[in-house]
Amino acid sequence: MKLDAVLLAALAFTGVAFAQGAPNDAQIAHIVVTANQIDIDAGKLAESKGANAQVKAFGKQMVTDHTGVNQQAVALATKLKVTPEDNATSQALKKGAADNMKTLNGSSGAAFDKAYIDHEIAYHEQVLDAIDKVLVPNAKNEELKALIVKVRPAFVGHLEHAKMIKGALKG
Repeated sequence: MKLDAVLLAALAFTGVAFAQGAPNDAQIAHIVVTANQIDIDAGKLAESKGANAQVKAFGKQMVTDHTGVNQQAVALATKLKVTPEDNATSQALKKGAADNMKTLNGSSGAAFDKAYIDHEIAYHEQVLDAIDKVLVPNAKNEELKALIVKVRPAFVGHLEHAKMIKGALKG
């Protein structure tokens, strides 16, 4: 049950609201896991397909950091005996990720680097928004909430790092 900002950001990224009200802890857990996996998959692609060394290194960092968060989330979910519950937000995140991967797979060189970094900036902004407005306020379990709060600064760091790379790509 990994509740990291990336997954939360993915929730916000989709712009999908919960039609049946606020998400419960099982849905939040699923959103978090889904969001992290999405950034892991994109990071792996950046590692292998990126043209710029900074883009490749950033992709590797996303894989490492989000894998770590997912491991924490799974351990927490196991401890709490919470089974992540699929939901419309998780499904929308998966669709958005598939669309993004299609775009990234269809580009190369500097165009790939730009598309990847632009998406990472938007994704992390949305995750932070989701953490602050949806995930933390609606998490009922204090350990789940604490995990989300604990990983938030890493998402801020990822966002700032991606913005720095974007500036370097322009220069």
